[in-house]
Amino acid sequence: MRLEEPCFDADVPPGGYAWWYVDGLSDDGRHAITLIAFLGSVFSPYYAWSGRHDPLDHSALNIALYGAGGHRWAMTERGREAVSRNRTQLAVGPSQLDWDGKTLRIAVNEITVPFPSRLRGEIRIHPEGLNTKVFALDHNSRHDWHPIAPSARIEVDLKQPSLSWNGRGYFDINRGSESLEAGFDRWDWARASLDDGSAVLYDVTLPDGAKRSLALRFDHQGNVDEHIGPEPAALPKTLWRVERKTRADIGHVPRVLKTLEDTPFYSRSMLSTRIFGEDTVAMHESLSLNRFRMPLVKAMLPFRMPRRAGRL
Repeated sequence: MRLEEPCFDADVPPGGYAWWYVDGLSDDGRHAITLIAFLGSVFSPYYAWSGRHDPLDHSALNIALYGAGGHRWAMTERGREAVSRNRTQLAVGPSQLDWDGKTLRIAVNEITVPFPSRLRGEIRIHPEGLNTKVFALDHNSRHDWHPIAPSARIEVDLKQPSLSWNGRGYFDINRGSESLEAGFDRWDWARASLDDGSAVLYDVTLPDGAKRSLALRFDHQGNVDEHIGPEPAALPKTLWRVERKTRADIGHVPRVLKTLEDTPFYSRSMLSTRIFGEDTVAMHESLSLNRFRMPLVKAMLPFRMPRRAGRL
């Protein structure tokens, strides 16, 4: 596997998963976006109910828009017949990711839920440098994380809705050979742009209670330094009472600027924080796999992620 590429054709074993994650914050602070291409969709109730035998039969392109113009969300699960891929391309239904060695282009053509509307256009990620180091998130290397482009520029050019902006972006890859809930009890993750690159924080709790923490600082070329700290910092719980934590410099109290997603097991937020001596805005997520294991929670998910048969 070439670690300077997304490797869309990498093996995804039964019971496992792969996802390619992109986010961006506009330069003017008015917009944000996240986009995730899933093979073996980790939050899919259909994948769980099927016994997780065929990950490609449970694939999806999730896109979420935030900020001026409102919140829009699309995540339609599709079967194996709607997926095609090679080393540099991945198509899931009518949407496609293309990597040319310098730019990731994502052509989006999706329908939002719960109120149907079209999401159509292109998102481009221009990495400032590529990181080739892959990090194990657990003790058995069943769950790996590759922050391939921790510092990037992002261009959003949507036709429906009409929306264009530029900003700071980020691109990473997660892969696993078992379900998330088999490997973790919870995690907190955050990434922030810095003047000389970016910072990424990852704190996970394993089912045996063991904890693993990563505090990484990347320069614009993708080179990484691993740090001890910053210090743990508590954040307010969400309306669904999901616990949120992060890390920040000693003496600084991070603040939730906006809660972007608030679900029974997951939250996505924008934080005002200080990391490695810099005041910055961070994209943050908290995930409770203890909550996600509950049958009632899984039963609620089809309302956010409908499944569609056929090639498109």
